[in-house]
Amino acid sequence: MIIGNHQRTWRSTAAIGVAACLLSVGMATRAAAQDPAPAAAPAPDPDKVTLNFFKGTEIGGLVDGYYDYFSTKTDGLYRNFDTKHNAFTLNMAELWVAKAPASDSPIGYKVRLNYGPAASNIIAFAEPGGPLVNVEEAYGSFLTGKAQFDFGKFVTNAGAEVIEAKDNWNYSRSLLFALAIPYYHSGLRMTYTANDKVSFMAGLVNGWNNVQENNSGKTFMASATLKPSGSFAIIENYIVGPETADNATTRNLSDTVLTYTASPKFALMGNFDFGSDGGASWSGVALYGKFSGKRASVTPRWEYVSDGDQFMTGIKQNLKEFTTTLELKGADNFLWRIEYRGDFSDQDVFTSDTGAPKSSQHSISFGLLFSFSSKS
Repeated sequence: MIIGNHQRTWRSTAAIGVAACLLSVGMATRAAAQDPAPAAAPAPDPDKVTLNFFKGTEIGGLVDGYYDYFSTKTDGLYRNFDTKHNAFTLNMAELWVAKAPASDSPIGYKVRLNYGPAASNIIAFAEPGGPLVNVEEAYGSFLTGKAQFDFGKFVTNAGAEVIEAKDNWNYSRSLLFALAIPYYHSGLRMTYTANDKVSFMAGLVNGWNNVQENNSGKTFMASATLKPSGSFAIIENYIVGPETADNATTRNLSDTVLTYTASPKFALMGNFDFGSDGGASWSGVALYGKFSGKRASVTPRWEYVSDGDQFMTGIKQNLKEFTTTLELKGADNFLWRIEYRGDFSDQDVFTSDTGAPKSSQHSISFGLLFSFSSKS
């Protein structure tokens, strides 16, 4: 009897254990059914990735035409772009496409095409007939953190003025822009933006105005931009490297730009250049003031340039110029500029239509600027 009772007890215990196991398996199965494992993330939609890449792309264009009348009744000397006397001239026509890199889309690019006498006769004077005569800029960009890297052909960082007149205060370009600084470079540059007050640039390029290298050396350039306040900015540029085919001399350029915006109606700007190449040197200063209204502005500019070693002009001389520009804004994308300019030298370098040498030339200019941008 005792043995039988033990057998019954063992069988009951075993039955209870089996039931418990089955209950545990059932509960685990039910829990698994109610809480499935997370599904794998779907693959990115390639169409959406492409749309995000082009979302920040800008498409723009510019048409720049002018009429100049010179007192010498000949084409203007030491002038950039607006050089033709007594002729309606299409200076340049531009198209560009650009995308600035961003933290969520770190790849960027810029391609700017420039057609007209400004591109073929002036900007590309050092490489006439070259493969990129009509390509003012073409480079790719990559952003990582606060540093942006650009590789390709890009306009210079130096100077207070740029190639596009619509972005300058005056219509005609300064003597410093025409004589003292390069137009473009080809190579690699890095821009580091520490914050909204401080940024730096460093680059290694072929040289001044050459896509195709003309020597075995490279040119180094650096820039620092300081904005201690919302109204004041300082930009210092430095460029150094060999520019002759035999690397015989080293060219240096220090370019400083100061800008002070006193109010929305009044601003001041100064540009200071000092350069040297071998035993020759040049220097100059340009001072600007801008008085702005809702639809009109007036900008006087005064310059002094010293070419005592005949490096820029081929003549030992000191040049001065005074310009006053009246800008009328017909619409946000249309500008009309009327300008008086006088150029003066301490030598008789200007020639009139009669062949008589003169120490000055005067001009009246009418510039028409039409531009558009998908971002405006």
